[in-house]
This record gives sequence, C-alpha cells and structure tokens, in this order.
Amino acid sequence: QLVESGGGLVQAGGSLTLSCQASRNGFSIATMAWYRQAPGKQRELVARITRGGISNYKDSVKGRFTISRDNGKRTVSMQMNNLKSEDTAVYYCNAEARIDLNLPYSNYWGQGTQVTVSS
Repeated sequence: QLVESGGGLVQAGGSLTLSCQASRNGFSIATMAWYRQAPGKQRELVARITRGGISNYKDSVKGRFTISRDNGKRTVSMQMNNLKSEDTAVYYCNAEARIDLNLPYSNYWGQGTQVTVSS
C-alpha cells in the first residue's frame, strides 16, 4: 500500500530522489519516514516528517538529505545529495496510518528500493 520509486546506481557525490505514495484511499496518515538497511546491518531510521511538516534526520545525513511530504497526494519524498558509499542500502518508506478513525495507527512499509553509491 506504499509504492516507492527512485532508487538506482549513482556515483559518490551524486544525487537521487526517492518517492513514495500511499496508494490506498481513506488512509489517515500521521508520521511518514524513510528507513534503510545495508547488508548485514539492522534497519535504521534515516528521516522522519510529521503531518505538520516537522522533520528530523539521522546525524550522518543532516545537511545532505531533505525529506518532504504532500498530504493531499499522500506522498513523501527524500532528496539525497552528496551521496556517499556508506549510503548504499535498501531504502524503505514507512507510514503510521489508520483506515478508520476508531482504529489505532499501524505501521505500513513499502517494498524497498535499492540505492547503490559507487566510489
């Protein structure tokens, strides 16, 4: 229900933009985020943005990555600049959402998109 796009292969110092859309109508979405998982490592939070637009970032990407969202289109994007080899990972879109106001929020995940940065 979260559809991602925008991964790929880029040289160090290059840029990529990841996008994710919640495809299900009726979703009430709170926080949206991007996580990543490198081979042999745990999944980690990269950036998060609230419905009101407040964002926070993993220290190593501050100043290089920018997360944004469009509440009307139910999308979240992340512009990644000055990419480094250590940014290589599978990136996952995440949303805290509910389909009914009487239900609690649940976590939803995209299928993941590969970002590979060559040095």
